[in-house]
Amino acid sequence: MSVRVLKPGLLTTLQDRGREGWAMLGVSRAGAMDDVALRLANALVGNAENAPVLEITLIGPRLRFDTPARIALTGAEFAPHVGDVEIGMWRLVDVAAGSVLDVGTARGGARAYLAVGGGFVVEPVLGSASVDVNARLGPFGGRPLHEGDELVVQDAAVAHGTGSSPQSDERSLTSNRQVRIANWSLDPRPWFDADTSHPIRLLRGAHFDALDETSRAALFGAEFRIATDSNRVGFRLDGARLTVAAPLELVSEPAAFGTLQLPQGGQPIVLMAEHPTIGGYPRIGQVAAADLPRLAQRRPGDPLRFAEIDLDAAQTRYLEREHELARLIANIGERLMT
Repeated sequence: MSVRVLKPGLLTTLQDRGREGWAMLGVSRAGAMDDVALRLANALVGNAENAPVLEITLIGPRLRFDTPARIALTGAEFAPHVGDVEIGMWRLVDVAAGSVLDVGTARGGARAYLAVGGGFVVEPVLGSASVDVNARLGPFGGRPLHEGDELVVQDAAVAHGTGSSPQSDERSLTSNRQVRIANWSLDPRPWFDADTSHPIRLLRGAHFDALDETSRAALFGAEFRIATDSNRVGFRLDGARLTVAAPLELVSEPAAFGTLQLPQGGQPIVLMAEHPTIGGYPRIGQVAAADLPRLAQRRPGDPLRFAEIDLDAAQTRYLEREHELARLIANIGERLMT
């Protein structure tokens, strides 16, 4: 089974849940910016949570399926079409051999995730199928997809150890020319939030108290904007310039997805999926883990406000989300089996 790239879109990359265990050598985790959307896309097609998917940014690709395939798109608000049929988001879709998928342009949010039943077959690099664009590490030489690339897909029947392809399941699907679209879908509202008026929850960082009084107030009171030069490495924030009360002498220390650093120019940077593993700038905040997928769906120019949260509340929110997500994924699996 294979998928051919007719048009690559703005930035379309292979991603899984990231490259673990190499930070000591300076290798970033990379992986999906919106980990929740990736996991739900895989659940909808019956894949393992960590199966590689396509991360699609703002402008989607045009793909031709050379064989029948089961697909699902989650994340940002696109209007994907197969021929003249809009297939929708957050649902299971079967496409026929020769079908062409046009993902289109994001109408809300920034990133969508395309999973294919059986999963994309790639040679892992340091244990992961994720493309780290900044480090040029991963499949396809660590680059985004180009026109003419061919993606190999494992046969779903082989991947799941069954004797028949999932395309044979007629009970939950309605037929429409080249596609069969499931008559049920996920409610995206608990998992996708494109409302830029909603704040992102932020914990105080190790150097928060080093900020001067005006900057401490601005961090949780002012509105920032995602700068145009933001990317998978980090989101630069335009707006109030923050300063420390007195010069700091710092050594480089470990950094994480969601760490809010303050360079000398006073323009904060939120580190994202391809972040450096260490940094020497003041660490003035840390985005709560449960809010990282929401932040990942912001696009350049979007407003951004922070709301303070303490460690106990941040951990509770994360555990509650993981519990609900695990329950949903289990329910999806049961539905696919009926």
